[in-house]
Amino acid sequence: MAPPPPKSRTEPDGSAVIRVLSYNIRSLRDDEDALARVIRACEPDLVFIQEAPLFFRWRKHAARLAAKADLVVLSGGATAAGPLLLCSLRAFVERTEDVLLPLTPGLHRRGLATAVVRFAGARVGVVSTHLSLNATERGAQAELLLDRVAAMDTPYTIVAGDVNETPGGPVFGRLADALQDCRTVSPWGGERTFPAAAPDRRIDAVFASRGVEVLACGVPAGLPGLASADLRAATDHLPVLAALRLPAAP
Repeated sequence: MAPPPPKSRTEPDGSAVIRVLSYNIRSLRDDEDALARVIRACEPDLVFIQEAPLFFRWRKHAARLAAKADLVVLSGGATAAGPLLLCSLRAFVERTEDVLLPLTPGLHRRGLATAVVRFAGARVGVVSTHLSLNATERGAQAELLLDRVAAMDTPYTIVAGDVNETPGGPVFGRLADALQDCRTVSPWGGERTFPAAAPDRRIDAVFASRGVEVLACGVPAGLPGLASADLRAATDHLPVLAALRLPAAP
């Protein structure tokens, strides 16, 4: 079995190794305690969540999950139509913004949870996204997402989420052309992310801008405290864990 991804650390030159996790949690309709155990076992600095609770006391639900996972809420939730960002106390938060994407009549509202954070000497923009099931709308949303990435004005950017498309699709390909598909750059662990009980496709991904060093990326396996039963019970998607090195700003 391949060694686990590097753990978070700060290098002497001010660069930062971080762990990021992308996870569709299906509105916490499954085993929340199993979900929290999975997140804790991955030891992430950032968690890019999709399908966070949207309705009654949604902030309370998000805060409870963050507390169970030893993290804090960074941005998003119902105000971003489902994407949510959690972070560890290692992150210094510069700013956050929730973005609602244009609504197509008859389809679900979609949005982006965004933030700019610092780890040691590295400054990075982060975006959690959940793209449409409709191919036409999904393509338009991907372009708006990339426009938002360009406007963040940060040395590095990490985008993660549920693409609702496999790597052979045009939208996944568009994102992988503009950014690094971390799984392709440095594969580790499992590949397929959906459905959790018997995964047969990869529709969840972590992308990073050029200049970010991808150390490992994939569905986590073999980590201390990570049980396969918890992965199946937590939600209907499997998470994607990536270890990334962010060079210090000049």
